[in-house]
This record gives sequence, structure tokens and C-alpha cells, in this order.
Amino acid sequence: MACEYCFYLKKRDMFTQTNIHRMTEEVLAEMIKQAMARGGEHISFGWQGGEPTLMGISFFEKAVELQQLYGRGQSVSNGLQTNGVLLNKEWAKFLKKYNFLVGLSLDGTEHIHNKYRHFKNGKGSWKRVVDGAKLMLDSGVAVNALSVVNNYSVKFPQEIYQFHKSLGFDFMQFIPIVETDVGDPKIAAPFSVTAKDYGDFLCRLFDLWQADFVDGVPTTSIRYFDSLFFTYVGLESPECTLLKECGTYVVVEHNGDVYSCDFFVEPEWKLGNIMQDDLTIFLNSDRQSEFGKMKSTLPEDCKNCKWLKHCWGGCTKDRIRDPRDKNLNHFCKSYKMFFDYADTHFQKMAEEWKYQQQGMNRSMQLLERKDSRKEKIGRNDPCPCGSGKKYKKCCGKI
Repeated sequence: MACEYCFYLKKRDMFTQTNIHRMTEEVLAEMIKQAMARGGEHISFGWQGGEPTLMGISFFEKAVELQQLYGRGQSVSNGLQTNGVLLNKEWAKFLKKYNFLVGLSLDGTEHIHNKYRHFKNGKGSWKRVVDGAKLMLDSGVAVNALSVVNNYSVKFPQEIYQFHKSLGFDFMQFIPIVETDVGDPKIAAPFSVTAKDYGDFLCRLFDLWQADFVDGVPTTSIRYFDSLFFTYVGLESPECTLLKECGTYVVVEHNGDVYSCDFFVEPEWKLGNIMQDDLTIFLNSDRQSEFGKMKSTLPEDCKNCKWLKHCWGGCTKDRIRDPRDKNLNHFCKSYKMFFDYADTHFQKMAEEWKYQQQGMNRSMQLLERKDSRKEKIGRNDPCPCGSGKKYKKCCGKI
């Protein structure tokens, strides 16, 4: 593959010790051993590349074996992000057996996907990827569609959304792209999506998402909307870009080098190497703390923004890829457009959710009260919930 907007290809220049950029079993074992020894009740491994399926199934069979070997009763989740071109029946069987969550890079229909996602010979990869998607879905593998929103795909929100649905995807993630132009570091690369276009994309996508609600419940999961909903009900978002600070995970490269984030695999954010030191030290290091706090260091425009609690400045990388943004998030205007458009809807959904939660809590309390007092309350006695009805016609029916 030679995707035109891939930001990771140039990272190979950082690893010149060898031309074979493959994680050895020794590094794999040390990484998993440390993670399982220091982790809490649940540990997540995200397998990315390059293209992780190039390592072959045997590599991941060994990874699962090591997780079981070094586990201390924890639950473990594995996510695999892939371009899909190597997926086959053997992969499907393995991924299903061990409940891997697969993120499949698919930008939409053929003309949209092949605009930037092609092989080194220039041929598009769409058919191979779609064949892989169908195989995963038919095999019952947990798989999400990961779509990059670029200067071309941003024009087709409905076409992309409907296509993903037609394949059978219930979970979708849309990732806006902005990268610095290699030829002119003072501007964003041509394939980057503009703030206004992405704002329009989000609004149209939101309409499509809401149109598929059944009895007020979404039938399709769109990660950004799901994550944003957490901020409307007073919960911490599961998506790092919507947190006050980041730095809650680290990246381990094939040679054991550890970095603060997959978007910051750069010399200045190298924390060390797991073959010389421990993951816990890296995660709790001053340098990693400094990295996390970069996100919370906001421009005045952000601090005074009424949407701050739903955004927190967005992803740190999106503030620095286009120098013309002057450290504001490249998609600041996008988010303001979207919040203005969707805020009322999210508030209504949040109110309904809170009401349902209160109802569930009340029902549980009544059930508990019923169990504790069932010997004392007669069927014709007043219901203890205070409704004024007889017990047999109120909570006694639960």
C-alpha cells in the first residue's frame, strides 16, 4: 500500500538499524509481560503498523499465548487496525476465536476510497478491502469501519454512510485529516480537509445518524457522536481527544522504543525502550506528564469558548499540523458549526437518558423494597412508593 496521506511512512527514517521493521518475539514477550504485571483489572492492546497483518497470524497467536501466560486474572481486549488487503478465512477464524476488535480502513465507495488509498503500482485497493470487510462481517468478527475524511471524501457524507450501512457496518469512525505539506511546511497538505467542509460533513452525518433512530435509540454507532454524548451527561468521554489531558497510553515500536502517542512518534517524544526500562516508569514519567498537559495548555479563544467542556481543544496534533492555525485546533470552526447545529438535539437526548436512568434506579429501589417488605405489605395496603394506589395495582405488579 502507498496511501498518499499516510503520515507514518516517513517514520521508517527513524529506524535505520535494520531494514526489517518487525517486532521480535523477545520484544513482544517483554512488552506483554510488563503490561500484564503492572496493569489493572482490564488491559487493552491496540495492534497497528504500518500494517499489522504483515506479521502473520502466528505472531498474534504468540501474543495471545503470552497474555494468558502473564495474566493475573485480568480481562484483556485486543484491537487490530488494518487496511484489510491480507484478510482471509484463516484471519477471520483467528480474530473471531479471540474476540479481536478490528478497525478496517475503508473510506467509502470505490471512487472515494481509491482517491488516495492505492497500491504502489497506482492501482486502487477498494475491491480487496471490501472483500475483506464482507468476509469479516459474514464470519461474525467484531469490525468497525474507519474512514479518513479528506478534501475529496468530505463531499460525500451520505454516499459513505449509506455504503457502510449497505455492507453491514453498525459501527463507524470518521477521522478528519490535516497534515503539514511536505513541499511547503507553512501550509497544510492538499489532501487535508478544511474546517468549514468538515463542519458541513459533521452536520450532514448527524442528520443521517438521527434519521436512523428507532424509538429514540440509535441503530448506528458513530464514534465521535457516541463519545460526545458522554460529555452531555456529565461523564468522562472514552475518546482521548475529548479529555482535558491526554497521555493515558504509550506506543511501543517494533524495536521496543516507547513514545507518548502514535501521532507523536518523533525523537523529542521518545520515552525510552522497554528492553532497558519499564512501561510503568514511562507512563508515569515527567516527560509523559508534560506531553499530556500540552493538551490542557489552551489558547485564550479556547478558554473562553462556550463549547469548551465538549471539546477541550480537540486532538493536540490538530493544533500544529497547519501553521496558519496559530496553535488553534485546525477543526475549531468545524466543531463550533456542529455544536451550534446539534447542541439542542444532544441536550434532549441527554435529558431522556438521565430520565431513563432515574427510572431504572427507582425500579431497582422499589424491587429491593418489595423484597425486604413483602412479608409486611398486604396486597390491599397502600403502596410504599407513595403513589396513593394499592400495592397490588402499583409496585406489587413489578
